[in-house]
Amino acid sequence: MGRVIAVANQKGGVGKTTTAINLAASFAAAEVNTLLIDCDPQSNASSGLGFVKDPERVSTYHLLLGEASGDQALATTDLEQLWLIPAHKNLIGANLELVEAERREYRLRDAIAPLRDRFSYIVLDCPPALDLLTVNALVAADSVLIPMQAEYFALEGISELLDTVERIRAALNPGLEIEGVVLTMLDERTNLAQQVMAELKKYFGEKLCAATIPRNIRLAEAPSHGKAALVYDPRSKGAESYIRLAKEIIERQAPAVSSQPSEQTLTTEDTGEHRGEQGVEEIPAAADEMDKSA
Repeated sequence: MGRVIAVANQKGGVGKTTTAINLAASFAAAEVNTLLIDCDPQSNASSGLGFVKDPERVSTYHLLLGEASGDQALATTDLEQLWLIPAHKNLIGANLELVEAERREYRLRDAIAPLRDRFSYIVLDCPPALDLLTVNALVAADSVLIPMQAEYFALEGISELLDTVERIRAALNPGLEIEGVVLTMLDERTNLAQQVMAELKKYFGEKLCAATIPRNIRLAEAPSHGKAALVYDPRSKGAESYIRLAKEIIERQAPAVSSQPSEQTLTTEDTGEHRGEQGVEEIPAAADEMDKSA
């Protein structure tokens, strides 16, 4: 049974979609079958993997409305072991269409249930709102990964998300866990970043991910080419950071993921062949891991 991770934060511009795309791609680079589900009407996770807008394509909208199965919505990507269920702008209307529907909070959970045995990880990219789409994702998920910037406004906003998680845990999904909090667009040289990291460490403890995501131009450029960062530039700091994040999550959940060999390391060795280029060597472990002495 695969692990379902919702990437959520109601605050916009914190790197949710970038995290969802590159985390899923890094899982796939670890040679485990991975599915990315775009739950955001903006469809940025879909376009970020090279899928142009197509109103005829089966999407997350059709899953939530019960008009298609998960198998019908699956689409292949440039990475051999990464699949995508794309989104569509009609998802905006799903918030209203599902209001009177039966089991409205469980629609996504029911739709992906037949797929869970086929994927080691299912990553859900949530919209920047605490609406019915996000609720569906959190009910379907085993855990929630929270990307956030090292800013005080982000600290204020995260309390609302944690409150929503607690409410869903109490009423709809008692097994929902906090996978972790990952700092994105980080510049550790600033005093503010150090202070926010210290506050988060004090509050979340081990749930604050050791891997952090720096500001990186390659991460910003990759979506315009319809590629994950480790396909666009596997040696960029952004790609390496997400590989470290994926490795950290895999190591935390290693006993639960039966298909994951215990000694397996994350590489981008196979990404080249999908681009018609020569493969690259294994990305080294975090020898130059960022200083975390906040």
